[in-house]
Amino acid sequence: MLPGLAGWLLLFIAVPAAYGKDPFDTERRVSPAPNVKWEPSTALPEVKAPQRARLPADAAPLSLPELTDIALLNNPKTRQAWFAARSAAAGVGIEQADDLPSVVGFYSLNRNQQVSGTTGLLVPWQTRYGPSITLSYMLYDFGYGDFQTEAAEFRSLAASLSQNRALQDVVFQVEQAYYLLIGIEALVRVNELTLKNSQTAHDAAQRRRESGLATVADVYRTETQVAQAQLNLTRSRGELEKARGQLAIAVGLPVNGELKVQKLSGLPKVLEVSTSLNSLLDRAKANRPDLVAAEAQVRSARATANATFRAGLPTIEIGALAGYNQFTDDRPSAANYAVGLNLRIPIFTGYRDTYRVRQAEAQAGQAEAVRDALYQQTELDVWQSYYDLQTAGGAITSTDSQVKSAEQTAQATLARYQAGFGSILDLTTAQLDESNARVQQIQSYLNWFTALARLNFSIGVSDVLTATSAKK
Repeated sequence: MLPGLAGWLLLFIAVPAAYGKDPFDTERRVSPAPNVKWEPSTALPEVKAPQRARLPADAAPLSLPELTDIALLNNPKTRQAWFAARSAAAGVGIEQADDLPSVVGFYSLNRNQQVSGTTGLLVPWQTRYGPSITLSYMLYDFGYGDFQTEAAEFRSLAASLSQNRALQDVVFQVEQAYYLLIGIEALVRVNELTLKNSQTAHDAAQRRRESGLATVADVYRTETQVAQAQLNLTRSRGELEKARGQLAIAVGLPVNGELKVQKLSGLPKVLEVSTSLNSLLDRAKANRPDLVAAEAQVRSARATANATFRAGLPTIEIGALAGYNQFTDDRPSAANYAVGLNLRIPIFTGYRDTYRVRQAEAQAGQAEAVRDALYQQTELDVWQSYYDLQTAGGAITSTDSQVKSAEQTAQATLARYQAGFGSILDLTTAQLDESNARVQQIQSYLNWFTALARLNFSIGVSDVLTATSAKK
């Protein structure tokens, strides 16, 4: 029989050796080689579909405000930001809990045998049990707890502001997807009109060839134009379905759901922005949630740095204990009490506190740099989206005139060709110019509304428009 100590040493050495270098079989969690696919040994966790609202099949077509309301309820990003804000708010409570005393209750059962310190003889086995309660309270910590609470409060403020920004981000995504959808719907109608016009030109070329006024080349040219128009229509219809799915995901609905959107009866009204650029810049700096959240993160980091510095200072604590012991033998039960005042003085921690302070100060500087970068990016976002909006507004006027002129030209050219005058090249060119003008008109309106949505998003508000005049 090996001695007790030697036996334990042998056990600690032999057991790991018996299981090799991987006693917990962690190698099964990775592939055997870099070029080998990993295969799971157990069933993979099932990804559950998120809980999303489903619109009834006979639901009325939805407007942009209705789509936005649904998105704010169903988009996962809003829940993610809300739970993050709740978590940060709970963090404030965690820090404020240190301002209250800590009370802990115990109920113990002990059985031990000790050696008498005076006689060196074994004391008979003792079995004791009973309840006890302890209390501890921080009297003074040189402001460490106050700065920790301040840092948590600024983190909570930043999280709530980030939630506001997440709501704005969802609204912006819905607006972009909505304008893209109605833009492509308008493009589909343009391509349908283009196909109709191409078929009209083809029919006219056929009749002129039958009467001997046109060649087969004219017919082939119009057939090519019809085929190209059909191809453009097919592509635009495919893009329309993709845009519909993109809008459904932005709203938080199933991508394969029957999402109906209100169609535009005509060209949307475009309002001029009368607010000055400098005013918009000032509003963005004051109201944009993520920018204010970045400032809150800076103040939280500074408060954390102050708290980290004070963590290395002395603390004064008060403690109290009350207990009641009972024995299983004939010993009488007894109560015990204790009260103490403790002064904790950190003397040397291996320079850990020094480097923690340096780290906290560097993180505060990093937060300031992030805020400054976002400040500059905010200015650039407002600047670019403002001039994008101005440019798009000017383009709408030009494309409206271009469509009117191209439409009249195409109609006149078709009438001339049907009357036996003009060439098929003039007709196809005029029809192509009309189609391109309508596409550019749709793109100009889409650019304007997208720029407007981006300007609202870059400012962090949604009421920058003042209706000074309207264009048809």
